[in-house]
Amino acid sequence: MTASDDVFAALASPPRREVLRLLLDGPRTVSDLASHFDMRRPSLSEHLRVLREAGLVSELKAGRERHYQLEPQPFAELDEWLHPYEKFWRERLRSLRDVLEEM
Repeated sequence: MTASDDVFAALASPPRREVLRLLLDGPRTVSDLASHFDMRRPSLSEHLRVLREAGLVSELKAGRERHYQLEPQPFAELDEWLHPYEKFWRERLRSLRDVLEEM
């Protein structure tokens, strides 16, 4: 499995995508993240482990608390991988717009 495979596998889970969304505002503790989910703490810890192993988040231990934050590099790599597909669809939609305008 490549690094990008790990990223896609991590992003396949709705709870993990929600964790990433929550981290957009900045680092959060596990307790804070857990308050947003209806799941047991071990389940959330497993999701965080997958995100950490994919490089999407990092963990900082401060005393008894663990803080998680987004890591930008995998997102940049994902954006680079998706760019040709975005270009493809933009061109297709532009062609569709041209056809519709001619009608």
